[in-house]
Parts: sequence; C-alpha cells; structure tokens
Amino acid sequence: MATTNGDTDLADGHNPQNGAVYDPTADPYVPERQSADDMDEQRNKNIAYQYLCHLEEAKKWIEACIDEEMPPTTELEEGLRNGVYLAKLGHYYAPSKVPLKRIYDREQTKYTSKGLHFRHTDNINYWLRSMEDVGLPQIFYPETTDVYDRKNMPRVVYCVHALSLYLFKLGKAPQIQNLYGKVDFTEEEISIMQMELEKYGIQMPAFGKIGGILAENMSVDEAALHAAVIAINEAVERENADETLGALQNANALLVNVDPEDKQEYQNELFSAKEEKKENALNKSLREGEVDSDVYDTLLTQAEIQGNINKVNIALEVASLNEALENQNANVVLKALSNKILGLKNVDPDNIEWYMKELQAARDAKGQRLDKDEIQASINAANAKAKSEKDLSKAVADINAAICAENSAETLKALKRPEANLPKVHDNGEQLYQSELKEIRDTNEEDLNHQQLSVAVQVLSAVVLINDALNTGSSDETINALLNPDAALDDVESDLSYAERYYSTLTAARQTKAEDGINFLTQEEVQQCIEIVNQTVHEEQERILAITAINEAIDEGDADMTLSALQMQYAKLNDVEPHEAVLYQKQLHAEKEKKAANSEDESDPMLWLDEIQSTVNSCNKTAADFNKLAYGVALINTVLSSPDATPESVMKVITDSGVGLHSITAECGAEYLKELTAAKKAKDLEGDEDGDWVCHTTKDGHNYYYNIKTNESAWVLPEGAALNCHQLTKEEIQAILTRVTSAHDRQLLFKSNEDKIITLQAHTRGMIARKSFHERMDFIRRQLPAIIKLQSWLKGVTQRRIYKDRLEYLNTQEEATIKVQSLARMMAARNKYKKRQQYFRDHVKEVVQIQAFFRSNQARNDYHILISSNNPPLKVVRKYMHLLDRNEMDLSEELELHGLKAKVVKQIRSNVQLENDLSAMDIKIGLLVKNRITLQDVVTHSKKLKTADMGRPASGIKSLSKEKRHMLESYQHLFYQLQTNPNYLAKLIFAMPQVKTTKFLESVILSLYNYAANQREEYLLLKLFKTALEEEIKSKVDKMMEIITGNPMVIKMVVTFNRGAKGQSSLRSILQPLVKEIMDDKNININTNPIDVYKTWINQQETETGEATDLPYEVSTAAAAMGHNEVTNRVQESITKLSSLSDKFLSSIIAAIDDIPYGMRYIAKTLRNSLTEKFPDAASDDILKIVGNLIYYRFMNPAIVAPDAFDIVDVGAQKGMTTEQRRNLGSIAKVLQSVASGKTFGGDSDHLSGLNKFVLNAHERFKAFCIKVCDVPELDDRFNINEYSDFVNPTKPVVYMSVQEILDTHALLMEHEEIVAPETDDRLHELLSDLGDPPSIQDLIGHAPVDTNEQQAEALLTNLAKSEISLTLTNKFEIAGDDDTDMVQLFIRTKRLLVDVIRVQPGETVPQVLKTPATEEQKDEHIALVSKRVKQDEKATKDDDKLQRTMSVLHDSKLPLESIKRKIEKNLATLEEAKHVSSSDNYQAMVTSIAHDIRNQRRYRNQRKQELLKLRATMNGLESKSGFYQEQIDFYNKYIETCMLNLQTKTKKSKESKKKNEAIKYTGARLHEKGIILEIEGLSENQFKNVLFEISPVALAGTFEVTAHFLGVKMDTVQIVFSDLLQLQYDGVAVMKMFSRAKVNVNLLIFLLNKKFYGK
Repeated sequence: MATTNGDTDLADGHNPQNGAVYDPTADPYVPERQSADDMDEQRNKNIAYQYLCHLEEAKKWIEACIDEEMPPTTELEEGLRNGVYLAKLGHYYAPSKVPLKRIYDREQTKYTSKGLHFRHTDNINYWLRSMEDVGLPQIFYPETTDVYDRKNMPRVVYCVHALSLYLFKLGKAPQIQNLYGKVDFTEEEISIMQMELEKYGIQMPAFGKIGGILAENMSVDEAALHAAVIAINEAVERENADETLGALQNANALLVNVDPEDKQEYQNELFSAKEEKKENALNKSLREGEVDSDVYDTLLTQAEIQGNINKVNIALEVASLNEALENQNANVVLKALSNKILGLKNVDPDNIEWYMKELQAARDAKGQRLDKDEIQASINAANAKAKSEKDLSKAVADINAAICAENSAETLKALKRPEANLPKVHDNGEQLYQSELKEIRDTNEEDLNHQQLSVAVQVLSAVVLINDALNTGSSDETINALLNPDAALDDVESDLSYAERYYSTLTAARQTKAEDGINFLTQEEVQQCIEIVNQTVHEEQERILAITAINEAIDEGDADMTLSALQMQYAKLNDVEPHEAVLYQKQLHAEKEKKAANSEDESDPMLWLDEIQSTVNSCNKTAADFNKLAYGVALINTVLSSPDATPESVMKVITDSGVGLHSITAECGAEYLKELTAAKKAKDLEGDEDGDWVCHTTKDGHNYYYNIKTNESAWVLPEGAALNCHQLTKEEIQAILTRVTSAHDRQLLFKSNEDKIITLQAHTRGMIARKSFHERMDFIRRQLPAIIKLQSWLKGVTQRRIYKDRLEYLNTQEEATIKVQSLARMMAARNKYKKRQQYFRDHVKEVVQIQAFFRSNQARNDYHILISSNNPPLKVVRKYMHLLDRNEMDLSEELELHGLKAKVVKQIRSNVQLENDLSAMDIKIGLLVKNRITLQDVVTHSKKLKTADMGRPASGIKSLSKEKRHMLESYQHLFYQLQTNPNYLAKLIFAMPQVKTTKFLESVILSLYNYAANQREEYLLLKLFKTALEEEIKSKVDKMMEIITGNPMVIKMVVTFNRGAKGQSSLRSILQPLVKEIMDDKNININTNPIDVYKTWINQQETETGEATDLPYEVSTAAAAMGHNEVTNRVQESITKLSSLSDKFLSSIIAAIDDIPYGMRYIAKTLRNSLTEKFPDAASDDILKIVGNLIYYRFMNPAIVAPDAFDIVDVGAQKGMTTEQRRNLGSIAKVLQSVASGKTFGGDSDHLSGLNKFVLNAHERFKAFCIKVCDVPELDDRFNINEYSDFVNPTKPVVYMSVQEILDTHALLMEHEEIVAPETDDRLHELLSDLGDPPSIQDLIGHAPVDTNEQQAEALLTNLAKSEISLTLTNKFEIAGDDDTDMVQLFIRTKRLLVDVIRVQPGETVPQVLKTPATEEQKDEHIALVSKRVKQDEKATKDDDKLQRTMSVLHDSKLPLESIKRKIEKNLATLEEAKHVSSSDNYQAMVTSIAHDIRNQRRYRNQRKQELLKLRATMNGLESKSGFYQEQIDFYNKYIETCMLNLQTKTKKSKESKKKNEAIKYTGARLHEKGIILEIEGLSENQFKNVLFEISPVALAGTFEVTAHFLGVKMDTVQIVFSDLLQLQYDGVAVMKMFSRAKVNVNLLIFLLNKKFYGK
C-alpha cells in the first residue's frame, strides 16, 4: 500500500524510498562497485517504483475530479478495466459527450457479481470520445484493448497524465501531483509490479516529456516556443514580476488570459511551481543516479505555465465572487459566474435568484469562502431546483391544456410525466382521469393548480384501483380497495359480510354504465353504491325482526295480533286487508304446519317473508273470488224468484265469470229457466229459517259467509246472524245446468251424424253382398277343372272349322298366291336398297368420318397393344418399325444436346473460376481503398479477368499424339468403370481426408457425371449418392441425431449438387415469388428482439419529441424490455405478421412439392429407409424430423436467409439487400426451422411463445409433407435404365474433364487402391495396371517450348493443366465377358438385324418372315434403307464423331437381305440353346424386345426434348450469372481506370516534388516517441537515440529499403513490400518484427510511409 511522506529532506537522514533512517551503506549513490545484474535489477525496480508513483498520481487526480474513492494503487489497473471510472472522468470535463445515464454498470454491481462484460468497452469508448471532444492530441490515446484486456496499462496511465496536464492548461481540472519519492511501497508491491511490467513486454512511456509532446502538437514554430518558455523560466527564477510579465506576454509563448494587474500573483505561483519541479527532479536523480535527463525536467513547460496562470486567474475570480456574495450583489455575482476564466458550466442568467440562494446557503453551511468546485456544485443544485420548478409549472400547464382539449391519451401522458410530481397514475384509468378532472376544472372555472391536481389524482388513482379490483372478480380485493384512505369514501364497513354486497352492487352499476359505453365508476358513484348497500343491509335487519314477530303471532292463533304483525312497516308486505285477518291467520297457520310436516328439522320452522307475502296474496285472491261467487249466486236466486224471469235474463246471470259455472249452451236458455225455476220453488218449500246470510265453503274447508241483503262478507258468522236455507247453492245450480246441457248435446249428436248412420247401413248391406259373392266364387274354384275342359272343347271346335274353310280356298288359288308373294318381296327389297343408297349419298361426310374413326380406333388398339401388351404380335410391331429410325430432327437434336452439354460444363467451370477471381478482387479492392500502392496488383488481377479464356474448345483424343493415344484410351476405360460402378467412388470419398471431399466433389465427381446434364448421368450420379449415403449411415452413424448435429459428408455433397444449376431453378421457382414479395414490401418490418425494439422505440421517441427520455438507454434482458407496453405491442405486431408470412411460406413450399428436384426427394427417401433399417425402434416422427432437416434446413433455409447468394433474387453489382430485408427473411426462416423440427419457443425466446400453437399445427402439416416428399419411384422406374442400356444407346457417353482432374483422380485411386477395390480380381486393378503410375502433365500433353525460361514454362504448364479433354467413355470388358454377357450382345445384334428384315418383308410370325423368299422389290427397299443409314452416319460423324454407331452394327447391316435372314436363323438357334428365345412361341421374346425398344425410343425422344429444355434453361441461367459477373468486372474496371487517372495525376505532381522520393532518416528514439518502434531486443530505451533508421524507396513500386545504423555503423538492411504491410493490416496483425530484433507497429508504419512518400 502506498503511503505519502510529504516533502523529502535528506539532511534529516530520511530516505525517499521507505522513510527509514538513512544508511549510507544502503544508499545506491554512495560510491560502491555493483555488478551489471545488480544494476539492471535496481534499474527495473526504479522503473516499477516510478510507475507505481504515476499510478498513485493518476488515482489521486481522478478521485479529485470525480469526487469518488478508487481502489488501492496496486489494484488500480484492474479497477480501470471496466471503464466506469474513466467514463465518469469523461463526464467531469465533457458532460455533454458522456452523460451519466449512458455509462454502463455505473455502480459496478454487474462487474462485482459477474466480472467483465463486453459492453464495458462502451465506457472506454465514451472516454476516448470525450478526449477527442476537448482536443487532446491522439498520439496519447490508448487502444480499447489496452484497457479492457490490460494489454498496455502503462499507456493508459500515460494518457491520464497527458490529459491532466492538458486540462490543467485549459483550466478545466486541477493539476496532477508529482508524488515521486513521496509515497512508499513495500518491496513485495514493487516486485509484483516489476513482474507485471515484464509481462507487458513494452517500454515505459516518457511521462516527463508529455509537456514537450503537447507543445509539438500545437502546429507552431517549435524553436520560438521553446525559447519563449525558457525566457519565462529564467524570468521567474530572477523573481522579478515585471520581467516575468513581459516574458509571459511574448506572443511566441502562446499564453492566454494574462492580466498585467495580477503579475505578482503569477510570479509567486510560477516560482513555487518551478521550485517544486526542481525538487522532484532532484529526488529522481538521487534515486536513479545519472540517467538521461531532459531540459524540461527542471523547467516549467508551456502547458504547466498556462495551467498555473489559469490557476491564479481562477483563484482571484473565486475570491471576487465570494466578496460579491458577501455584499449580496446579484449583478456582480452573475458577471463573475459568467466569466470564461472560471469556466463554470451551465450558468443560466435566468436562474440568478436560485444561484444566490444556493451559494449563500452553501457559504453559510461551510462557514468560510467557497472554492470553484463548491461554486459549481451550488450552480448545478440551483439549476436542478430551477428546472424542477419550471418543469413542474410546465407540466401543470400541459395537464390543464390536455384536460381542456379533452384528449384523454395526452392527459394521461401529461399526468405520468415525472416533472408533474403527482401520485401514481394508472394507464387503465385514462378515461376516468379525463372526465373527472374536466368536471373539477369546469366546476372551478379555472385551471387546476398542483395541489388540486395532487389531491384529485390521489383520489382518482384509488378509484382506478377500485375498478381494477372489480375486474378481478374478488370481493376481498374490492373491500380492500374501498378501505383505501386515498379513495376518500365514507361509511365503508370493514365487515367481510358487506364485501360481497359492495362488489355485486358496484359491478351492477358499472354494467349499467357499460351499456352507454362507459366502463368505469366515478368516486361519487362508488359512494352512492356504498350508501345503497348500507341502507339495504339495515332494512334487511329490521325486516328479520318483523318476520320473527309475524311467526310468533301466528303461533299465538290471535287473528288481530297476526294482522298487527303483518302491518309492521319494516315487513313491507303489500295488500294486507284488515277484514281478511281471520283468513290470514288460518292460512298462515296452515302453511306453517305444512312446512313443519315437510321439514326434517325438529325445531319449529319459520315462514320467510316471501312465503308470508305469497300467502297474503293467495288469501286476498280467495276472498275476492268468493265475494264474486256469493254475489253471483245471490243474483241468480233473485232472478229465479222474479215472476218476470226470462231465458235471456237467466242466461245473463249464469254466464257471469265470477260465479264460475260451466257446461252452458245458449240454445238451452228456456230449458235452464224451466229447470232452475222448478228447483228454486222446491227449495223455497224447504225449512222455515229465512236469515240473511249464506255460507260458501272454500276448497281448503274454510266457511265464507255472505249477507244477501247488505252484500257484507265474513269468515266467521256474526253473532246472532241466521243462515238462509231457501237459496240455491252453486253446486245445485251447476248440477241442473249440466243435466240440461247433456240432454241437449245428445239430441244434437244424432242429428249431426245422420249421413254417417246411412253410410253405416250401406256398409252393412255391402258386407252381406260380398259374403254372397265370395260363396259363389268358392263354388267356381272348386269346379275349375271341369269349367276349363268345357271351354277348351268349345274353342277347339270353332277354330278347326275356320281353318278348314281357309285351306280349302287357298288350294283353289295356288298359282295366283305364289305370284303375288314374289312381287311383294321384290318391291320390298328394291325399296329398301334405294332408301339405303340414298341414305349413303345424303350422309357421305358422316360415312367418311366413321371410316376414319374406325381406322384410328384400329391404330389406337394396335398402339395400345404395343405399349401395354406383354407379348405383342409381329404384325402390330411391324407397323411401328419406322420409329426406330433416326430422322433429321433426331440428328439435329442429338447434335444440339451434345453441344449444350459441353457448353454447360464449360460455362459452369468458367463461372466458378470467375467467382473465385472476383472474391480475390474484392480483397484487393478493399486494400486499395486504404492505399493505392497495391494498384499494380489490382491491375494485374484485372487483366487476368479480362484475358480469361471462356471459349477455348475441349481437346479430344484426336488432338493428342499417337504415343499418348493409348494412355488416354485407358483413362476412358477407367472413367467408364468409375462412372457406372458407384461403389468405387463411394469408397474413395470415405477413404480420402474430409477436407478434400468438397473440392473432389466439385472438380472431379460432378465433371465425371457432366453435372447430371442428361438422364443417364443423373441416374448414375444419384446411384452414387444413394450408395455413399447408405454406406455412411451403416458404418459411421451411431445416433440418429448425428445426421442433424454433425455434417454428414454425403448429405453435404447432395445439397451442394442440388443447389447447383440443376436445382437452383427449382429453388428459384419455389421461393422467388415469396422472397420478392417480402423484399418489395417496404412496410414489412419484423423485429421480434425485445431489446432491439426497445432501443428503436427510445430513439424514435427522442427524435420525435426532441427531449431526452427518462427511461434507461439499455436493458439487459428481454423480459425488462417486454415490461413496456409499447415494446410488447410492437413485438406482438411483428409476431402476428411473422405467423402470417411463415404460414404463407409453408403453404407455398408444401404446394410446390412437385418442383423439388427428384434427386433431393430420392435421397430423402433413401435417408428415411436407411435410418428405419439402422434404427428399427426409432419413432417415425424422429425420422421425419431428420428428413425435414434435409429438405428444409439444409436445402431451402440458406436460400431464404440469403436469397442474393443463391440467385433467388437478382441483385445488381452495386446493390445489396438491406438489413431490414435480411432480418425479415431471417425471422421467417427461424420460424420455419422450428416448424420443421417441431420445437416450440421458450427460455430466451419466451417472448415468441405466442407462435407455439402455430408451430405445433404447422409441424403436423410439415410431417405429412415430408412423407409425400419421400413418395417417389425408384431410379430404375424413373429413368427406365438398366445394366444393358449402354448396349442399346446408339451413342457412347462423353465427359469433359481437365488434365489436372484426370491426374488427381488417378493419383487418389493409386493411393487408396486397396480400400477402393479390396478384391484381388477386381477389374479396377487391371485398369490401374494398364495406366501405371500417374504421369506428369508433360507426359500426357507435351512439354513447354525449349526457348522459354523456367518461370514461363511453369506458367505454361499450369495453364495446360486447366485444359479440358473430352473423354468418350467405353467399356473395356464389353467383349471379353462371361457367357451370359456374350448371349446378351448376340441377342441385341440379332434383334437389330431382324428389325431390318421385318421393315421390308411382312409376315405373321418370325419363322414365316425368315422362310418366305424376298422379292426383288423388297431387296431393293432393303438396299435403299442401308444406304440411307450410311449417309446419316457419315453426316453425324462429320458433325460430331461422338454420334457414330458401333462397328458391329455397321458391319452386319450391310449384308444382303437373304444372308441377313440366314444369319438371323443361325443366331436364333444359338440363343434358343441358351434359352434366351424359344421357337415354340415363334421367337416371341425377340418380338417383345423389339416392341420394348420402340417404347424406349419414344421415351428417349421425350427425355431428350426435356433434357434440351432443361439444358437451354440452365444455359440461360449460367449466362445470366456470367453476365452478373461481367457487370462486376466492368464496375471494377471503371474503378481501376479512375484510380489509374488519379495515379497519373499524382505522379505528375510527384515529379515536381522530388523530395518525396528522397530517403528519410529517423533515430530510434524518435520512432519510439511516434509509437512506431515498440522495442529493440538487447537495447534499452535510452540507447534508442544511438540507432538511426534510413528508409528509401527502390525501383520496384511499392517496395522500400530500410537500413539500420548503430553509432554510425551500418548494421543491417531489409526490404519491406507495402502490399505485405497492407495484408498484415487486413489480417489484423498489429505488431511485426523487423531485422529479427525490432518490434514495429504496423499501422503507424503504414501511416508514416503514406505521409512521407504518398502525401497522405
């Protein structure tokens, strides 16, 4: 730990190192001889101690600036790495450049818990920018890695010292202390620092020369400035204030703010500073001995002089300001605060009153005068208070304005502003705040002040919480919200029994308001609801008491008491009639007993209020009904007693609804009157009592008494009253009415059913008649045989009589009869013939059409037999023999096909080479942007692009010498075997190193298969891929997931091939419309990264408002970003759009399943089958995921993410995709990848969980898609190719390969021969034996010309190695094979000969054709056919020698026709012995084979047309791509042309100035100061001045010669190439070695060469 000694005094016997008693024997300066090692060790310790002192100085200075304690000195370097202290320092002198809120991890909590984070580098960059802002020369700046990675901490401390001196000069910071010799460190601390410095491996910066370097960077006359500074130091030394003032005012000194009135203060301060510096220099010299000294070790530098002048000026201004404060002179105080000398920040004249208050308060608190920092602190505090007050006023005004404008969103936003200093505002109360505040303001008729707003917002926020509690559906939360004192609600009962009532009442009230579109309750409405609930509860309690009293009265059985209870106010019973009290008592008592009987509870049950009210209502209704009944019955008796009674009057009274009589018919009125009158008279005769009361009984058994005279009623017979027994009762009246009505109805029934009675009688008679008929029929059926016999006898007698009469007549007219018959037949036949003839004449066109239809139908039948029949007859096959001939179109198409295949292969090779050259050109152009010295290299490369030979024809076997012809024929045999037997190449792929596989695929395999240009080669290539994939899964895949997590070689090869020209068109057709739509739609902006969305939102908010946001600029997690509603809404909007677009992509991909290349689908099928076989227990879904990974992730996904790289969309050479376009497509690809794998989003991507439902549903669709992808036919069925196809094809396969590819393949086969062909009898061994060891290029093609030098010869051979050779592949073993192979070939030749015979000679079977002698015409026709074929072959051979027929076919076809027939018979006999054909079926196998060839010829022609179309499309695509590359070449050529013109212009200027071509010289010390020389091994820093470096250009452009001299002696010379330096810079190499000893900064060396030699 460092401790400060203060001033050092050697005379007192104190050592400056450790403060111990001075010991002369321990003093290194006492003459004593030390060894060199001891001296070096002591010197290193001194350097370590010196550096520790500088660290302590920097620490003290930074602490004084930022007013914060820093880590101990020995831990300071580590503490600076996170950049927090440095960023705070930058805020101190450049607050606008480094705002505190932009400092990452300002409190260092993350650094303390988790250590360094890459974002800590932002703090370091802020510090560097702050130094740029104040103007510190960049020569002092460290690199970011010097701080963050602790690569060069001395450089950082050196920069801090330079910054302190620079700021002191500007008067913006205090002067850094010189603590050298004034602090103590333990030996352990010094040793540790010594080891740390040795780890850095750098020279210690020259701290003492900072002032001089600052002066050098002032762009002035250094000599004049140096002289002026020395003059000032001399004047200060003489202690003459006037002389010092004169020196200070010297213009060459570049000093500012020198006030002559303060000359004495300047003198005193400068003299004190100079004395202190001399003392420090003395301490250093005493400690370190005689070392290289600098003149400014004891003299004040220009920066130090200016800093001390500023220090004096500031001190005087501060004193003046304090005096003004004492005098309370605001104007003087403001003037002093605004003085530039003080350099106070953020002084606002409008805030002078606040300044006066704060400054006076600070001065009173301190009790003495304030210094500059305290003044600045008071200004900042006053500004904050003033701003807070202004912001508060503005916020209140904005709130009132928003309220008046009735803009609820703006009102809410204004209320939430921190400047408003209001209680918490809730977002969901937007409408409540607006409406209530508007009402309050309207009531006050003026703007609301802050206090009113605070009270209102406090209450309204509580009301918002009440509304929120209602939304939760919880009564507990509701009661808690109501009890909140901020809500200012009265009479809220805390009893939980009220909670549910409060909740339901408030909810109902809010639902009522919701019908009007208002979804909240106001405070007043809430209070009303509370009062309603309280009143309701109170009434319910009173009502319970009333119910209890009623039940007690019922139990007492006193009707009057019951009536009184029913009439209680709180019972609130309706329609209680006093005169019905007896009925109430009876009925209520009955209900209570009934309830007791039905209840299981033994206690006495009580009637509840609704039951009581129901009973009262029932009693009232009963009383009313019986009153009507009694009145009606009395009226009926009155009418019946009247002598004037009529049927109408009787009908009127008995139909009264109140009486309730039924079964009344209007037609029976007279009968009713008669019967009722009789009954009434009979009743009058009964008894003697004649009272006024009549009794009626209810259904419950209660008696109802009615006075027929007074119409009174009672439920108890009044005392002394008598009943009347002469009145008819209701029941007696009803019985009479029912009897009369029934009699009337019976009479009407008979009358109304008279017709039905007649019908019944008729049915009865009919039944009797039918019975008689059936009896007669039964008799006839029993006598049926006798009846039939009688009828037949009678009919026979009659017919015989008629026949005999007719026969007798004809016998008499025989001749006439015959004549008539003949004439009739003749006329009929003649008419029929004429009609038929006329019909044909009338329909001649229809007849022709019918005949044509018949012939075409016959032809179709024959063709169908040919195509589908297993054994077509010879006569059918003969009709289509002509299809086997090659016509002119076949020939032209064959020529075009071969030509296109050659062009496609060449164009592919050319494009690949162009692409590689352009990639290299990009790097060279990138280097050229920095320096034009490499322009010659770029021009050379550009010429290479121009001279690339794209049209050079491929040489074939004829172009070689005779000696090398045999070798090339052997290569043709070898490559035929490699092409047709996939096992060789499959084993070779796995035998060779994986790093060579891709190159081998591109250069050899694809060339060998002509990039699958036709059906045969695609078939063979896919067969190779299938064999290799099955082998790889079988032998190298242990877990299924290795297919996904690893990079299987065959999968990579398959995808690479299918992304080529053949599959690229498929990708383009599937994806181009979708990708183009995304790229063209400028409104699509998908960003689902919450952190990025948050940053974009903050930037947009600040841009639109022009004000700094209160939110943090950085958020650490996505969850923190999603905590903001705006971010959540934007992310959700992107997710919705992303789901829609992903579904569109997926649907299009699924719909385009037929556009996926067959090769990809077949390999997917192979992959699925192989995995199922290898892992039988694996789930099918897991296997389908791997198939989906192949189809989507490996094949389609890259094309979606980077469509420009895969030619999905066309992008010009000078254009490119935007970041938004790439992000949109990348987001879609990410979702589709999840769909393909079935993995949902979670964890870090939890914000995308809204897509999980879509992902799971889409994954099921994708699995079905994968199953359909694998549903493709096998190779043999798809291409209709087998092992004998090459024998049938009229032409041999041709491939185009470069010489180098041929030799490389040969070498690889020789190297891995035992792996590729492990069997000793394998044919490959014979083929490789024929070739021998791999030849050289000279052996295969030829030697370079004799007159060429070695370099030219090598270049020529390199060029020749790229020459293409066309190989016509042939099978060496097609003749010398087994017996079965010979028979196959004999069968094919015989078949060809038989075709020629059948063409000219018809027959039903083969034997018939062969045995029938040929006519002369048939022989001539055969000769003409052969001649025609020979001419076609000659033309084909002339156009392309690869289209000629095999020799065996040509030889046999030229024989005479009869000779051919004999040869066929002989061959058929041989084939029959081998059981290939049979004479028993007339050699049907031969005929069937011919039919098969005809079908294949048709398929071949169709396939050839398809191949031509594909090749043309491929060629167009390749030419388009070549055009794109040419566009880039033209762009580069224009750029180079411009550079050349600039170079010529600058060259002319450089001739005028020869100075720049002259050598430059620098000492090692000078280059070390510039930072170019970092270290020279074996030399200390103080010896660098003895080293001289001379740099001079040489004749070769861009090359420099560097010569090193030591003490005038030339030591070494090296040449450096400028392009090599640029390449090092491009590769990120910062330091290089020169002369094997000197470490050089590459970037600064390039800067020096540019400045001195190129004027940059």
